[in-house]
Amino acid sequence: MSRTPFIQPDGFKLLPGYFDVASQRALVDAVLDSFKTHPLYQPTMPRTGQPLSVKMSNFGPLGWVSDRQGYRYEPNHPKTGTPFRPMPPSLLDLWDEVGGWPAPPEACLINWYGPGARMGLHVDADEDAKYAPVVSISLGDKARFRLGGPNRSDPTRSFVLSSGDVVVLGGNSRRCHHGVDRIYPESSTLLPRDWRPGRINLTLRRVKNTPQDT
Repeated sequence: MSRTPFIQPDGFKLLPGYFDVASQRALVDAVLDSFKTHPLYQPTMPRTGQPLSVKMSNFGPLGWVSDRQGYRYEPNHPKTGTPFRPMPPSLLDLWDEVGGWPAPPEACLINWYGPGARMGLHVDADEDAKYAPVVSISLGDKARFRLGGPNRSDPTRSFVLSSGDVVVLGGNSRRCHHGVDRIYPESSTLLPRDWRPGRINLTLRRVKNTPQDT
């Protein structure tokens, strides 16, 4: 029996090398500085409390939180109780240039992938703005990103993401399963030695409804 081929969904964009090295370093500096006041925390699965393999923090007026109470967006860091720092201007500029959405992002997830960390196939579905794109930036070690379809059983395709690459999940791809199967340790020297091997992923999301969501 022949295997059903992968059909790349409309609205998916891979923009290799969107950020040059200087811009990548500036983003890394902003992220690491934010950890001084808003440190990484360990998200867990709802109900079971099983920890995810990534650690995270956030930029922006809202941050994504996952614990036994469920998936949700909160204005304050779950450990410090303080509002998250504003997004760096370069991220807002990126959203304007590639997002194609009239309202600004409200959350920027900061995901830290250490050795062995991964992210299983999932669909981002905790936002009221369900048609707004998701825009993500890779910094540090390369990662194998996998994209599928609306159903978890749909065929998938893998892409290797390098530091500075940008992925846009818009249009039909917004409702497609995606995940990170692995990182490639020591494939980049961008991050400071204390953070290598490792990868930082920044994910921009619009949370609240806009007129386009009606």
